Amino acid sequence: MKFLQRLGRSIMLPVAVLPVAAILSGIAFWVSNGGKSPNLVSTFLGAAGGSLLDNIALLFAVGIALGMANKSDGTSALAGLVSWLVVTTLLRPETVMVFTGVDDVNQVDPAFLKVQNVFVGIICGLIGAFCYNRFKDTKLPDALSFFSGKRSVAIVTAGFSLVLAIVLFFVWPFIYTGLVTFGEWIVTLGPVGTGIYGFLNRLLIPVGLHHALNSVFWFDVAGINDLNNFLAGEGTYGVTGQYMTGFFPIMMFGLPGAALAMYLTAKTTRKKLAYGILLGGAVSSFFVGVTEPLEFAFMFLAPVLYVVHAVFTGISMAISQILPVRMGFGFSGGFVDLVLGWSNPMAQNPWLIPVMGVFWFFIYFGVFYFFIKRFNLKTPGREDDDILADDTEYDTRSADDKYLVTGSRFIDALGGKDNILELENCATRLRLEIDDVSKVDDTALKRAGAAGTMKPGGKSVQVVYGTNVQFVKDAMEQIMSGRAEAPTGAAPEPAVAPAAGSTAVLTDAATTTTVSLRQPLEGTVVPLSQVPDATFAEGIMGPGVAIEPTGDTVVAPADGTIGATFDTGHAVALVLQDGTELLIHVGIDTVQMKGDGFRTLVEKGQKVAAGTPLLRFDLARIKAAGHPAITPVIVLNNENASIAFD
Repeated sequence: MKFLQRLGRSIMLPVAVLPVAAILSGIAFWVSNGGKSPNLVSTFLGAAGGSLLDNIALLFAVGIALGMANKSDGTSALAGLVSWLVVTTLLRPETVMVFTGVDDVNQVDPAFLKVQNVFVGIICGLIGAFCYNRFKDTKLPDALSFFSGKRSVAIVTAGFSLVLAIVLFFVWPFIYTGLVTFGEWIVTLGPVGTGIYGFLNRLLIPVGLHHALNSVFWFDVAGINDLNNFLAGEGTYGVTGQYMTGFFPIMMFGLPGAALAMYLTAKTTRKKLAYGILLGGAVSSFFVGVTEPLEFAFMFLAPVLYVVHAVFTGISMAISQILPVRMGFGFSGGFVDLVLGWSNPMAQNPWLIPVMGVFWFFIYFGVFYFFIKRFNLKTPGREDDDILADDTEYDTRSADDKYLVTGSRFIDALGGKDNILELENCATRLRLEIDDVSKVDDTALKRAGAAGTMKPGGKSVQVVYGTNVQFVKDAMEQIMSGRAEAPTGAAPEPAVAPAAGSTAVLTDAATTTTVSLRQPLEGTVVPLSQVPDATFAEGIMGPGVAIEPTGDTVVAPADGTIGATFDTGHAVALVLQDGTELLIHVGIDTVQMKGDGFRTLVEKGQKVAAGTPLLRFDLARIKAAGHPAITPVIVLNNENASIAFD
């Protein structure tokens, strides 16, 4: 699943160019009156959009290779291009003629006319990324040293691509022919067959094989010729268009409904990123019927949703044939084609399409929203915490040497990278599985910045650091994977020390500072010692109190600035105006719920006033998951402080 999720994110790179290409092509189609009256403007815009849409498979090969590489590097993109060129050149009809010994290109299996598709592009991209990850550091003998390292990647990629081309040479015709034969059989099944076709059409989108089925129904492969007959207005009224109509409600209304659900369920800190992806995809889907920007946004991140989408498309196709409603397109099932085809003599009850569309909008929205929240699906804006992205709080690839230093020292203190079996983090601590716990040096961990070390038992070890623990975890992963080298600079101050510019003063042991706050959560206030976690109960994280909650909303206990939020939504850090740093941690071990039942309402760096809602949670879900709901409220940067609620 992690591989598929990473693949899904990699696909976002080539998909990002599709909306503008689709809009250009759609406008060109409209300006030319559905292709009947081509002119200079339509030709110009159509060529601009088509240059991208016609080469989408190539874009996938390059984009996948770049996105799946361990480190973003143009060398991996070049490797993807090399793989694509080798495979598609060797399998183009003219080359296949030579391999098979035929004299006429018409004698070549027609399957090879469709070899330049997304499926092959994705495979080529994966080969390019694999070769880059595996061979970028290859060292050759001195005589061949020019080809060492990254220069060897393209050479090795070409070799792997030769093998792929040979495999596809024998396998591809069977795949393609089987799909065509199956499509011809579906025609005999009436509305059920139309529904099956719609289901398979969407299901085959990820591998680009839907074109084989489309050619059967839309063109004169099996005598149906649905698309050409509709455009010519010469088909059979009440029949022509039945293999296109059901796409309109889904593309124009259903998928935008899904986009809205994905946006509303995105994590607060990633809504802007999700907005950019989903809005562009929804616009292109509605206006010109190009669905790939939306479909590829979730098909690999949440495959179950894509299967649901395919089922809904099949149902829409079947319902459209039964009603009856008939409509066709020259480009795709979007608003532009609906307007152009409205007056076509083959159109039947086109007014029902928007009515059906509204129905599908709410169906998609409701089902997607429920599935995403119920099963915590990783749709755009809800990816796992260990995913790094540029210009987000998880970007540790620039100006973060101090965390690399801390991470390196933590690794050494934990017995070396080979002693670390698993590495995760929650709001304030690293959670590890250690091969030999006796090798863990608690003193060295504290010198490196840890607030404390917990050993719950077995191979489990927890290193308490603070609210910036995510950055340390990311740095450790980079060092252990070889993607980064630890700097030799000094380690940063412990995460529980006052932040730069803080006005909080650490007093001597005989002095206690009382921090007066509004109670941030409805419930019974209890001593911190009653928290069933030694990290909190023994004050390792810092002094404070705890609350046995009866409410479901954490509010700001005073004016301040949000110091940190967490993707799992179970905690929030706040810096008060006097520099006091607070952590409000809902429940114990609730990080294991991975955000299920939690919703963060603020963003890092946001200024808040006392009483501002910070996060909401489902108390029943916490208890059902078997976790204590007791909520510690901790002062992070003053070990001599105490908390008093007004």
